[in-house]
Amino acid sequence: MKVRKFAISDASLERSPGQDGNIFVGNLVDQRHGGPITIGFGRYAPNQNLEETMSVDDVMIVLEGKLSVTSDGDTITAGPGEIVYMPKGETITIRSHEQGALTAYVTYPHWQEAHEARARGSR
Repeated sequence: MKVRKFAISDASLERSPGQDGNIFVGNLVDQRHGGPITIGFGRYAPNQNLEETMSVDDVMIVLEGKLSVTSDGDTITAGPGEIVYMPKGETITIRSHEQGALTAYVTYPHWQEAHEARARGSR
């Protein structure tokens, strides 16, 4: 893989797997490209909640809007230019505020593979 640059217009946003809300993700680099990480963009409509036990280490950069992340009863709120780290194994709730949010993310290893493996294991 060579050095590349991405914009939100490069992402094909799809509903976040396993979620019913208006939360969309679009990988730009993932297992299909041979690298060890996944990078992409996420879009949260206003007032959405995503509950997840992290199957990967996830770094989320807030580009627009505001998100609150709750874990173990503690809540942090992040806005444009701020970064949230969510470690593997942590149970979290991400909540978007009234303006929604646009994020960029980096995960290690690939979140899609880990999510699919976890889904197969629960059957």
